[in-house]
Amino acid sequence: MPVTAGRTTATRVRRGSNLPRVGDYNQVVVLEAIRGHAAGLSRVEVAVLTGLSAQTVSNICRRLLEQGLVEEAGKQGGGPGKPRTLLRLKPEGRYAIGVHLDPAVVTVVMLDLLGQVVARRDRPLRPGAGPGQVLAEAADDVDAVIASSGVERERIVGLGVAAPGPVDSAAGAVVHPPNLPGWDRVAVRDLLAASTGLPVVLDKDVVAAAVAEMWAGGVGGTGSAVFFYLGTGVGAGLVLRGEVHRGASGNSGEVGHLVTGRGGAECSCGLAGCLGETSAPLHLVHEAQRLGLGRWDLDAGEAAGGQASAVVAGHRASAASAFAEVCALADAGDPTAVGLLEDAARRTAKAAVDLVDLLDVEQVVFGGPMWSRLERTYLRVVPPLVRSSVVSAAIHPVEVRGTVVGADVAAVGAGCLVLEDAFSPRSATLLLSH
Repeated sequence: MPVTAGRTTATRVRRGSNLPRVGDYNQVVVLEAIRGHAAGLSRVEVAVLTGLSAQTVSNICRRLLEQGLVEEAGKQGGGPGKPRTLLRLKPEGRYAIGVHLDPAVVTVVMLDLLGQVVARRDRPLRPGAGPGQVLAEAADDVDAVIASSGVERERIVGLGVAAPGPVDSAAGAVVHPPNLPGWDRVAVRDLLAASTGLPVVLDKDVVAAAVAEMWAGGVGGTGSAVFFYLGTGVGAGLVLRGEVHRGASGNSGEVGHLVTGRGGAECSCGLAGCLGETSAPLHLVHEAQRLGLGRWDLDAGEAAGGQASAVVAGHRASAASAFAEVCALADAGDPTAVGLLEDAARRTAKAAVDLVDLLDVEQVVFGGPMWSRLERTYLRVVPPLVRSSVVSAAIHPVEVRGTVVGADVAAVGAGCLVLEDAFSPRSATLLLSH
């Protein structure tokens, strides 16, 4: 029975190879094909999608069943011949842990093989806590999440960490991120591996967010997108033809110094109007104060301990509360608050247009800790500006939307980094060596 067009075109799948030395690669190719079809695929359909021989597919599917990574999902009939058994991903086949080191809060999640959150825990970043203490507490939270889930530790593939950049991917370290004072070349990967006993992978939070969006199906097949991560700062995760683009050192997506218009606050780089500065929650709160919207105590943290990290954490905690009030005023129609957020949205739209024109992507996606506050304004202002300005608009549509993952997109993305490493056939996986 031929494979129906609807089943084979829903997801574009990488082609496999019948060379004997790439069995592991073929296995993840097959697993990806099955993962992309929630209702299940027959072995015949898998062979058509991947280009692998029927015998190769049969052998791989047998191994996947034995390993508990896939399960049978009923029969497919409706035509001549014997009904075929459908295979689908087994959610509880394996698990992954994701840790998001945000400048304000540490979030830990456990994901099943589908990328769904099965357990979660978070705690605020305490003023004055150094990297060693923060990572020790994160390791305790990992243990607590595993214990509360009831999942056997041997079923956990590994632990992913999403952190503000820049990062040294080879060393597994964060390298003096601007929003984490005191974190200068902290060996996050090795410290967490030693304290948890799990394999650890480290990546930037914007990269992790883009991986989460892909794993959830928001950017599927060979699609391309820019993921704007809106948090304490702003960054961009880049997906090009179905793969996350990390750059030469793993630090692509640093868009904070894109100048998006005349005027605006002066940035630390010496320019005025940089996206990272003009869209930062703390800057928007200061602007709101200047315009008479409120009187917030943004210096509450300075008496907390004297260390730079304590001061910054204190500013951030109070700024987050004040920023939420500004956004609430905008949602309620306050003209001053509306104008403030609309200006930030227009500047972000300018950056989005520049990146779409540079990379020729199909989607602009927004997410991150601040997205829920900005969503109403940004989705009203940004899409028409992008669609009316990008060069490629006359050739293909450019979708502008919010993340399909939710507020924990970076933490979920950190776990998806592990799933991607283990179960996704990225081009880098195919190493033909003896």
